[in-house]
Amino acid sequence: MNSVYDVAQLLKKYGIIVYLGKREYDIEMMEHELTELFKHQMIERERYARARSILKQELIKEQKKNSHSGQ
Repeated sequence: MNSVYDVAQLLKKYGIIVYLGKREYDIEMMEHELTELFKHQMIERERYARARSILKQELIKEQKKNSHSGQ
């Protein structure tokens, strides 16, 4: 698992498709859904940690991009 796309494919295996129309919001919702899967012990800790790390990194990039474009 190396990208947001990979995380989306993981969520899709559980019937979860996230599309809110803004990448930043999509990433936040994916993180929420991922956490719910982990809380309910549907994914193992290592997979959860890797996916969450990917989402956190991408969210930071997206927020930086959005803050620069808003200036």
